[in-house]
Amino acid sequence: MSAGGGAGAGVEYWKVYWHHDFPDEPVAIYSEIGADGHEVRRVEEFPGGRVGWADGERGDGGSALAEVAFGDIQEVAARPEFTAFLIGREEFQAVWSRATASIPAQRSRTGGRVPAAPTAEGLHP
Repeated sequence: MSAGGGAGAGVEYWKVYWHHDFPDEPVAIYSEIGADGHEVRRVEEFPGGRVGWADGERGDGGSALAEVAFGDIQEVAARPEFTAFLIGREEFQAVWSRATASIPAQRSRTGGRVPAAPTAEGLHP
């Protein structure tokens, strides 16, 4: 999946700032999106500095992967509540490494997936 390319074109790394006033929702979401358009790994940063993360098997901090495939990043970026852009693998990996370095892995009750993704329709399930 390349910028504007949709699912199937390769792996992408997204950084999405979510502009809102919800204290229990993330303000920054980093996602590794597989070639099929589904999230592979996610890191969420919350107000106050709390961090959550998830992959297909584990998660911590209340985070889990989206069940639905991601669309085009330009659709997300066009919404006023989001600032979304592509980042490099190295930047994503640095964020992932920091998030998972000191957090014990715990299997989520949903098997690592929840029905939410930053799409043109929003983030909430």
